[in-house]
Amino acid sequence: MTARRGGHRGPGGGALARRLRLAAAALALCAGLIAPGAARAALPVVYSSVAADAYALAHTNGSPPGANDWSCRPSARHPYPVVLVPGTLENMAGNWYTLSSLLSNEGYCVFALNYGQEPGRVIGFPGALPPGGTGHIENSAAELASFVERVLAATGVAQVDIVGHSQGGMMPRYYLRFLGGAPKVHMLVGLSPSNHGTTVDGLTNLLALLPGGPETGLLEPLCGPSCEEQFRGSPFMRKLNAGGDTVPGVAYTVIETQYDEVVTPYSSAFLSGPDVTNIDLQRQCALDASDHLATPFDHIALRDVLNALDPAEARKPVCSPVLPIVGG
Repeated sequence: MTARRGGHRGPGGGALARRLRLAAAALALCAGLIAPGAARAALPVVYSSVAADAYALAHTNGSPPGANDWSCRPSARHPYPVVLVPGTLENMAGNWYTLSSLLSNEGYCVFALNYGQEPGRVIGFPGALPPGGTGHIENSAAELASFVERVLAATGVAQVDIVGHSQGGMMPRYYLRFLGGAPKVHMLVGLSPSNHGTTVDGLTNLLALLPGGPETGLLEPLCGPSCEEQFRGSPFMRKLNAGGDTVPGVAYTVIETQYDEVVTPYSSAFLSGPDVTNIDLQRQCALDASDHLATPFDHIALRDVLNALDPAEARKPVCSPVLPIVGG
């Protein structure tokens, strides 16, 4: 008798095939459980404020790429969700266009918010309508507090990391010190933060000659009450920094450029205290010409952000040219 081709099975052949199919299914299931984001397509990371403005114009009041996926669960590799806080006259879509994509590609759960938006205010950066960060900073800190609570509830963790630009790097310190935020924040990273206020290239010295001093309200039509609250020596700044720059239990990293034309002198961005790392971009790379506006789009500064968030995988930034305003 001639056996039909492919029709004969050896002893246990059917059982073996079934076991192989079951094993393959189990491996597929385990892969899904272990690496739920493995199939997520990588987002383009573009180090350019021009590209960021174009995105913000098309996504007014929207989220930056990769942010605000409320189903995201932090991994063992990156256990802290990252909350991105934009600066004065900015919004999250433009300010965090680059970093949000970068963090998402690295496997972080990324969240971002707009805050301090005042109805009717129209002056801001492209796409920032209404612009954020113009309201009283104490109120903005309360908005951040509520947002962090929402992130913690959604992700099921006890702490977040915060990364902020300009006012967004300073304002969280009010939340940490006065609104009970310290136990809920693992790290605060500031890009060109206005930590000790600004002289605005000497403008506050000129305003000091006017009746009423710097807090005259002259700038309120431009950028709201938060501008004068960020003046060096303002009542808000004196309250924020009284008793020291830091609170126990929180790690701080400040990344600042010597060419900062908004936070002046640039050294006023730096913090003093335990568990503080201050990074001067030009001491790190003389080819970095980023100014205040460019730091969120500066590949060197954003490498420093990644290093701060995950020191175990820190890599030395590549020293190559970065343009003012645009980044790169």
